[in-house]
Amino acid sequence: MLDVRRLRLLHALSVHGTVTAAAEALHVTSPAVSQQLAALEREAGVALVERDGRRLSLTRAGHVLAAHTQLVLDQLAAAEADLASLRTSVSGVVRVGAFVSVAALLPRVIQVLRSAHGSDVELFVHEMEPEASLPALRRGDIDIAVIHSYNIMPRSLPESCESFELFVEPVNVALPLSDPLVQQDSVDLAVLADRPWIMPRTDASCHELTQRACGAAGFVPRAQAYCDDFGVMCGLVEAGLGVALVPSVARRPGVALRPLKQSVFRTVSAVVRNRADGQPAVRVVLEQLRQV
Repeated sequence: MLDVRRLRLLHALSVHGTVTAAAEALHVTSPAVSQQLAALEREAGVALVERDGRRLSLTRAGHVLAAHTQLVLDQLAAAEADLASLRTSVSGVVRVGAFVSVAALLPRVIQVLRSAHGSDVELFVHEMEPEASLPALRRGDIDIAVIHSYNIMPRSLPESCESFELFVEPVNVALPLSDPLVQQDSVDLAVLADRPWIMPRTDASCHELTQRACGAAGFVPRAQAYCDDFGVMCGLVEAGLGVALVPSVARRPGVALRPLKQSVFRTVSAVVRNRADGQPAVRVVLEQLRQV
């Protein structure tokens, strides 16, 4: 019989890559991980790890067992969620991973939760982009991932997860108030081909969005600046440094947001592991996210 606790260690090694990182993630010591993996190998009757320089890596059998372990852990999480849904009290810590422009709305959620539940429901917030929050959700590091996806850039969800739509908002072109295009009801991206652009950083999905939207309009945007925050981007637009594509939530005085003739919008969703929305604390946080 394979020990679930040892299987969890093997899974952590497959996810985090090193014994040290796996030990930190599960709050145990590195020697304990190595000892338990050796015991798991004896249970399995096959080598699960091997030396790769100074590191331990999974063998082919280790990868196979780690994949099965993911299914086991998903089922255990679902069982815990079903049991939690039977409780009448609402309490616990809910860990939320949210990207910057939505994370700014979470203080309102916290205020409502404290008003309704006092200190019984505690929100722990991690600021992270979907590229980081979805894997964190899959690993069990967070309970809710608040993500975005664009209609021209669909985003796939991890297995054993479900999504709850929070809102849909258009993507607009941000212009200085003095720009003549502000007088138009909508803007064709093609007329901005010769403009300098304020771009998201190159490893962000929002950067790829701008590249695709401009590419569909027949040009490659010429970057004048790179930054992570939509508020900063709008500030640079206001200063006349360039134009940018931003969602409606980025609206600020001094900058005009105009719809695109090419329809581009993003959907903001809350993603949880299967049936986790049945847990009372997670459920009330999801409800407040929808309202805010």
